[in-house]
Amino acid sequence: KSYVTQNAENRQNPGKRMGKMRKTVATTALLCYDDANFRKGDKMLKKYLLVFLVSMVPLIELRGAIPIATVGYGLDYWTSLVICVIGNMLPVPIIYFFARKVLEWGCNKKYIGKFFTYCIEKGEKGGQKLRSKAGRGGLFVALMLFVGIPVPGTGAWTGTLAASFLNMGIRSTAASVSLGVIIAGIIMGVASTGVFSIFGI
Repeated sequence: KSYVTQNAENRQNPGKRMGKMRKTVATTALLCYDDANFRKGDKMLKKYLLVFLVSMVPLIELRGAIPIATVGYGLDYWTSLVICVIGNMLPVPIIYFFARKVLEWGCNKKYIGKFFTYCIEKGEKGGQKLRSKAGRGGLFVALMLFVGIPVPGTGAWTGTLAASFLNMGIRSTAASVSLGVIIAGIIMGVASTGVFSIFGI
């Protein structure tokens, strides 16, 4: 139809014209809504990714990542816990199999020797501490509690390094450390948001 014919029809049938306008406005609003949701989801994904990376950093680990996720970014606690546990556990096999060898290699080097020696001493002390506290529960429980109680000097990195000095075995170490990380995540969740908040009460 020509422009003139269509214009004449619109004048004769204003209801049809209004219907088309409403449809156009509704379509535009839907597209804007979808775009806003996409941007919101993209920002949230970036926040979860950052929290995941933070949970892998030694000394900070999950115990620092959980407050960042829940208090800093306002992310869902349980989703953040799963992501942080995975992030915190990823370095464990690498630490167990290679950290001790790298530290022993570098302890006599000129520039890095002091720091590497400090790490070795920390790992050995951690192993001795675990052995002394093993008691009836054994090293498995001692390591789990060592990682699970979020105080300075403990965590998955230190615990795994100590376990490697004790030759606990990767399976026992990974299982014990993972349970400890979950315990630490729950403690940090309660400490940062409260027991009622994490359960949605």
